[in-house]
Amino acid sequence: MPNAKKAIFLSLLLLSPVAQAEHVIVCGGPALRAWEDYRTEEDRHDRWWANFVRASTLRMAEIRLSYGSDAPLVWMVYKPGYELRGREDQKPYTTWIAEQAAKRNATLIWFNTSSEYISKINARPKKSVVTYDYFGHSNKFAFMFEYGSDIIAVSTEWLHEDDISKLNSSIFAKNAICKSWGCHTGASMSYVWENKLGIPLIGAKGKTLYTKVGQGEMPTGFEGWSR
Repeated sequence: MPNAKKAIFLSLLLLSPVAQAEHVIVCGGPALRAWEDYRTEEDRHDRWWANFVRASTLRMAEIRLSYGSDAPLVWMVYKPGYELRGREDQKPYTTWIAEQAAKRNATLIWFNTSSEYISKINARPKKSVVTYDYFGHSNKFAFMFEYGSDIIAVSTEWLHEDDISKLNSSIFAKNAICKSWGCHTGASMSYVWENKLGIPLIGAKGKTLYTKVGQGEMPTGFEGWSR
């Protein structure tokens, strides 16, 4: 390559934007106790409002240990769930979440609907998402951002496996590590995720347990994990 062309080529490379690696954590909302208390004891969820929030912050600590103290964290949180539970408990949960994000120098992105989640995740820079974690209710077909706030034992805002094709696969870095910490994802949704996005999604074969999250332990897959 002639020197002049080589110089132009190198200058263009230097001017080209390089995506900064990001670690995206998605946090679904809790159910209302007013609904859950009508259910049998073994079917009740979210006695503690902060299961998914605390699991998110535990994961942030893991990421910073593995990727460095300045690893960029992007925390996407389903806001209506915490507004509703906050009114029920008479606690400023959204304020507390914002304080937790600021404490960890994490970029907090609220979303209110499933379509808003899709548009905001798709706005991440190309090839930037190095790790992706989902904490929230789920079944084998969907991430349930909202569950048991509007209707007992029902979700009204979700990312169904049929919606995965709406996600922009170009936002994920090569060999990105994706994991769902919700129940049953490994039974179906993990397969569709990899088929549509070309990236594995680790998911629980059965239920996930958050019983020790308040003690500083990550959720566990009761029947193990699949991908």
